[in-house]
This record gives sequence, C-alpha cells and structure tokens, in this order.
Amino acid sequence: MNIWMVLIAATALSSVLCNVLIPMAWRTALVDHPCERKQHGVPVPLVGGLAVYGTMMIMMVAILPLEVNIRLFLVASSFMVLIGALDDRYDIDAGVRFIAQLLAAAVVVFGADVQITHIGDLFGTGVIELGPLSMPFTLLCIVAAMNAYNMIDGIDGLLGAMAMVAFAGISLLALMHNQYLPLVVATILFGAMIPYLVRNLGFKLRPVRKIFMGDSGSMLVGFTVVWLLVMLTHPESVLESWFDSRPDLSSVRPVAVLWLIAVPLMDMFAILSRRVMKGQSPFKPDREHLHHIFMRAGFSARQALTIISIIAVAKLGLGLTLEWFAVPEPIVLSIFVAIFVLYLLMLKNIWKIVSWVRQHRDVETHN
Repeated sequence: MNIWMVLIAATALSSVLCNVLIPMAWRTALVDHPCERKQHGVPVPLVGGLAVYGTMMIMMVAILPLEVNIRLFLVASSFMVLIGALDDRYDIDAGVRFIAQLLAAAVVVFGADVQITHIGDLFGTGVIELGPLSMPFTLLCIVAAMNAYNMIDGIDGLLGAMAMVAFAGISLLALMHNQYLPLVVATILFGAMIPYLVRNLGFKLRPVRKIFMGDSGSMLVGFTVVWLLVMLTHPESVLESWFDSRPDLSSVRPVAVLWLIAVPLMDMFAILSRRVMKGQSPFKPDREHLHHIFMRAGFSARQALTIISIIAVAKLGLGLTLEWFAVPEPIVLSIFVAIFVLYLLMLKNIWKIVSWVRQHRDVETHN
C-alpha cells in the first residue's frame, strides 16, 4: 500500500473516530475536569488516545500480516489503553498503573522476545552487549517512555507535537534503512495524531470540539515509540521473516534513536532528579516542567509549544544528520550528553534566565 495513502487513510479514520467518541465520552463521564493545576475552565473529553488507538488497531489489522510479534503488540497496547482509560475515568493509584505498565511491557518483551540486546559501540571499544540485562533493560525503557510522554502532556498540543516528531523521525530512519514495517506503523500513528492535534489546539478552521489525549493516549505513544525503536535497532531479532525477505534492510544505531525522544526524555530525567533531591516523591505532580518554565518567563502556552517544538525538531534534525553521515557513536553520544548537561545547567540557573527574559521584554515593551 502506498505510504501516502496510509497517511491519508489514517488521518481520515482518526477524524471519524474523534467524532464518534466525543459523545460517548460525555455519556460515560470520560472527561477531564478543571482543577487548580489545570488551565482549562470547562470539562474536556479524554478521547484523543482512544481515537489514535482505534486508528492504529484497525489499520494494522487491515494492511499488515498479523505475525506473532504484531499480535502480541496489539494485545499489550490494548491492555495499556484500557488501563489508561480507567485511570482517566477513576484516577487509579500510581502503583497500580506502574504494575500495569510492567505487565504490558512484559507481553512484548517475554512473549514476543522483543528486547534490546546491545546498545552499540558507545565508547569506541566495541559493541556493548547487555546479555542477561537485555530483558530488564527493555522493560525499563518501555516504562520510562510511557511515563516520559505522560509527564510532558501539560499544555495543549505538546504531547501531540512530541509524538509527531518521534513518529516522523522513526519514518525517516526506517526509509534510510529500508525497514518497511516501522515505516508503515509510524505513518499510521503520525496520521492519527493530526485530527487530535487540530482539536486539541482548537484551530478555528471550522468549529471543533476540544479533546485531550488522556493517559490512555500518552502511555500508548510511549509504548509504541519504544516498540518501534527496538524494531529499528534490532530488526534481525524482532522481525525475522521481514529481515529474511529484505536483504537490503539494515539496522539503526541505538545512539541515533535518542534524538527522536530527546525532549521528553531530558524533561523527565531532569524533573525526577529535582524531585528526589528535594526529598519529594518522583511521581508527585508539580509545575516544574519545561513548558511551565517558559510560561513563567512570560511566554504564552502557544508560544511555549512553538519554542519546544522547534527545539525537538532541531534535535531530531541533528540526530538524523549524524546518522546519515555515520558519525562515530562515541561522538554522537558526547554531543547528546553535552546538550543534556547544558539543559540541566539552564534549569539550575532558570530564575536568572527568567529574570533576564522578563527585563528584556519589559524594555522592549516600554520602547
């Protein structure tokens, strides 16, 4: 099936599902109510994730051969979406949600043998094999990604934008390495995100009813992203039949995929480290995320979204360029770590930066 047709079909189907699910959300009370930590003033349906999931499920079943790996992924993602929807509706305990995330990850890790067996030649001393740590490391990566995307869902459009950056990056890497399956799945998810993003941002092209992604959507995004990234970096073990039938297929270097999820990943680790250093629970909600910082500096939510999206696209472009030119992995890792350290230093001095930005904006206003 032509990849552009896949994109168009996914976008159209997701739009239809959004229209169908919004009335159902009101009937089942699957809505997000305003509170002191939230910016919206009226209840908003939490069906974005369900529309994306429905689109993914229908299209994957319709156009892909349902091998064991794909079937188990669909089962695990269905379970994760169910738990997320229950969390959206009943606000389940964080511990229960964490156990559910581990169970969903275990389905693909142990059931389908989807695992990260090596992390590449990061230090110039040869490929680092994980051995017996492969399965627990893969579980950790899946759960971390689900929570990273869940945590970054703080302002309108941000989760959708970060997801689309990741899926666009996966599609481009898949094209570079002749991997058809991740290309198709990432294209489906990219297309499914478009109607959600239009409704979430409330574009006035035509009257739209606002929706949120919900935990079901944010966890689905994180889960799918890691599944696709493992597929890109370990195609010979994850997709044996596809690998055998495509002799031109090659694997992506593990260090390259960090750039696809750089913003959610860096934001999550920075937030968790700050909470632990303050003696707080790492799962305690707060207003210290990157988008909150931009807004305290005087930027609007839409401006913060634009700036963070540009940063994410720039990091993606840098990562793809480094992969295209096959820059040695130790150098790629060093660049990534340097950017992360710069990010942490910025956060450490954030109030000085915020004060400077406010003064600069005040001067421009008065002039």
